Amino acid sequence: MQFRPCIDIHNGKVKQIVGGSLLDQGDYAQDNFVSEQDAAFFAELYRRDGLKGGHIILLNPKSSEYYGQTKAQAELALHTWPGGLQIGGGVTAENAAEWLEHGASHVIATSYVFSDGRFQEQHLQQLEAEVGKEHLVLDLSCRRRGEDYWIVTDRWQKFTEVRLTHEIMTQLSSHCDEFLIHAVDVEGRANGIEKELVEMLGNWSGAAVTYAGGVGSFEDLEELYRLGKGKLNVTIGSALDLFGGPMQYRKVLQTIKEKR
Repeated sequence: MQFRPCIDIHNGKVKQIVGGSLLDQGDYAQDNFVSEQDAAFFAELYRRDGLKGGHIILLNPKSSEYYGQTKAQAELALHTWPGGLQIGGGVTAENAAEWLEHGASHVIATSYVFSDGRFQEQHLQQLEAEVGKEHLVLDLSCRRRGEDYWIVTDRWQKFTEVRLTHEIMTQLSSHCDEFLIHAVDVEGRANGIEKELVEMLGNWSGAAVTYAGGVGSFEDLEELYRLGKGKLNVTIGSALDLFGGPMQYRKVLQTIKEKR
């Protein structure tokens, strides 16, 4: 288990939001925390602590009036910690290389690869050809529907027809370096992890997986470690004291270090 930090940017601000609340219409999100610091502040903190593999997520679509401000914040963070951060949000084959030029270690893709609710193999091949497997993270963030978890796109607003299974992860892992998986139904709520999802991910062996969603206490962190069999990396957002929560950032780093 490794700690993977995050910088979520919405309407030009570093925020923590309730994941399932995000709407493109009106650029709305239910905010848990809005930082007075810019994205460079957090990137510099992660750089000093040597935390690689964290992710920047742009939460505004390109059509938003705030997209320019959000993109500028993302670029600022990348320039502050070149090679140390991944970036996602509107990534396509057309702009992926640009993000690497700005200093991203990886680009993170979801909607482009699963557009129109289906897995678009040609789009994945185009992305892989553009940046290389070693620079590509696939975001398989999901929501529960019935007994299963289904990949969601467009800033977690749309269900795809792709069920998250070991089989699809194995298939996709030959084209990417890592997976990022938000449990969207508990994302930003800090009231417990998605246990069945974590257990399913812990029973898969393959590319690195970063789990995000619901960690609100050190007990949750321990449960994630146990159910995930120590395989899963973790992102903690709203519960972290950096973002107004009760979990001390330094204690989180120490706790995870002790589990390696």
